[in-house]
Amino acid sequence: MPAGQAFVVYVGNADSNDIHVLRLEADSGALSPVQVAPVPNIVKPGSSMPLAVSPDRRFLYAGLRGEPFVAACFAIDPRTGALSHRANAPLADSMAYIATDRAGKFLLGASYGGNKVSVNPIGPDGLVRPPIQIVPTPPCAHAIIPDSSGRFVLAACLGGDAVLSFRFDAETGALNPNDPPSTAIKSKSGPRHLRFHPNARILYLINELDASVCVFGYDANSGALSLKQTVSALPPGHAGKIWAADLQVTPDGRFLYASERGTSTIAGFAIDSTDGTLKPVGNAPTEQVPRGFAIDPTGKYLLSVGQESHHLTCHAIDTATGQLATLSRHKVGQNPNWVEIVRLA
Repeated sequence: MPAGQAFVVYVGNADSNDIHVLRLEADSGALSPVQVAPVPNIVKPGSSMPLAVSPDRRFLYAGLRGEPFVAACFAIDPRTGALSHRANAPLADSMAYIATDRAGKFLLGASYGGNKVSVNPIGPDGLVRPPIQIVPTPPCAHAIIPDSSGRFVLAACLGGDAVLSFRFDAETGALNPNDPPSTAIKSKSGPRHLRFHPNARILYLINELDASVCVFGYDANSGALSLKQTVSALPPGHAGKIWAADLQVTPDGRFLYASERGTSTIAGFAIDSTDGTLKPVGNAPTEQVPRGFAIDPTGKYLLSVGQESHHLTCHAIDTATGQLATLSRHKVGQNPNWVEIVRLA
């Protein structure tokens, strides 16, 4: 990349079937366009386009929820971050969420409509292969992530009000039910997305239907969860539609943010350094219907996209208070819903 520290931003746009690539300047938060990469051979757009980056940052994977259900694989230019399409591989269903395992050897998927999670191998060439395992789940599997050790995989099931726990075989990719196999979440809360604290001892869960955020202690030896706290991501006094979406933690582990589509806001929380519990720091307006957002590797910027505004807003994070301030706004594709920010190798 040109001189000066910068990152590359990928925005998945479901309705325009493309990925917008932008350069993010680390010192100023300025954004500039790099590329619009179309996703080829798609017959019908889907409701969202989940993205995942390989651990070595050489490949970007896009899950297509429209027909055909495929994972599109793109090679990442190590200098500019530009994408070149390599291949599409079949997925087991329409996936609301995809993630690689810690070694980048397998692509994990969670299917909301199909009530399942799945495993696809990733070859040495970085390309995804057909699925090798499909596991039925309670209704509406919405997210799947590995823990930091790579020994366990967790999945949130919105309709089943549960977080599933699997033992993960890093050599074969096999998922096997853990003991216990699941943790019950409050009825009709709608478990949606999961995020680990950088210390790997705390797990955060956002619930779509009541906009609550659950704080769990995480036992890395057993994969077990223990509930510590539940807080609301809604602005004070809100009595209208509730439609929470995503959550992210700053790289230094000091702040957590959650997007709420009913109010088009981002809720901020300070994280207690001793036990991981949360204290609200405010709700900031952002793009209309903010399904996805991401925080850059320095923890200085939060980039949020609006499914109905078709724009991206770059927010500056006050590293002392955690409060957000709007820096700039940029047009992206149609129905943007996923953001990844990558420090190039």
